[in-house]
Parts: sequence; structure tokens; C-alpha cells
Amino acid sequence: MSPAKIEELFELLRAACARQFRFNPRRVTAGMRYVGKEGHGKDMVHVFRDASTHSQIALDSTFATLREKHGEKPHWTEAEKAHYQNTDAEIDAEIAAKQAELEFVQNSALYQDHKAELLTHYKDWPGYVPGGTNPREAARLLIAALAEANDARLATFVERFHSADPENLVHLLLSPCHLEIEASRAAATP
Repeated sequence: MSPAKIEELFELLRAACARQFRFNPRRVTAGMRYVGKEGHGKDMVHVFRDASTHSQIALDSTFATLREKHGEKPHWTEAEKAHYQNTDAEIDAEIAAKQAELEFVQNSALYQDHKAELLTHYKDWPGYVPGGTNPREAARLLIAALAEANDARLATFVERFHSADPENLVHLLLSPCHLEIEASRAAATP
């Protein structure tokens, strides 16, 4: 399907979701991905899926339907619906908080001291070292070793984010790596 046709469908989706569920069109644009068509003939619908929760919306002409269940997993919790109903100011505040979080990680001693090591696990990085673990596993192992050693940099990091959950720490620690890779690509492209 052409990008222009998909954009038309998104316009219909944003309007339907705003009218039916009070969803913020910005959140719909940012969060939803077009999956494709389902059904046959008059029963044909266009399906969209949230990029992170995989909750789906079926669009039939100008009417949207939230798929409350997909397989065995329930979707569209009240919290998720409320997230889609955020005002522009709430979305802007969320973006600013994520940016502040990313800047803290980029400038943290924990990231700065281990940045070079973490980047060697990314295939898109010029200094990639083949044969190692993937970036997530490398970050998991690093965090486990630092936790075992009661590392002060990790303690500061944990305190800042109010979380000792290893998976959350891995996600946070790897987030600036993607920016480093993009900057490297941009520098290499004339």
C-alpha cells in the first residue's frame, strides 16, 4: 500500500479515535503502526497496532473498534486508554522527561565509563567486535557484575531512576547507544 494511502487511513483513524474515544491525535500518530487489511468484501477492515503494547484498533470506513482481546492476552487497559487520552501538555511533559532522562544517562559516569565497551556489541557501530554477545546481553552482564561489586556508579544510577530492575536498567543504559550510532552514521555520510 502506498504511503499516501496509509496517511489517508491514519487521518481517518485519528478522527475516529478522537471522536469515539477522546484519544489525542498526536498519540495515535506516534503510537500506532499500520498492520494491513483483514477480512473480505464488506467485512474488510484496516488494522493498526500499538508499537509497544501491541493493542490493536480495527478501522472500518470511519468507525474504529478497539480490540479488547487478541488471542489470550487482554488489551486496552484503562491505563493504556488514559495514555492515549493525554493532552498535548501532558505529551510535551512526557517528552521533556524522557529527554531529561536520556541526557542524564548520556552524562552519567556509568554510561561514560562503559560506552565504548557497550558500543562494540552493535553491528552498526564502526568498532563492532564480531562474535560477542548482543547489546542487551552485554548490558545485562555488565549490570550484574557491577551490582555484585556494589559499584557506586550503578548505585547512583539506580537511585536516580528509583529502580533496581535489571531489564529497566539495561534499557536505560543502552538508550544513548542508538544516538551514538546515528551520529556516527551522519558523520560518515558526506
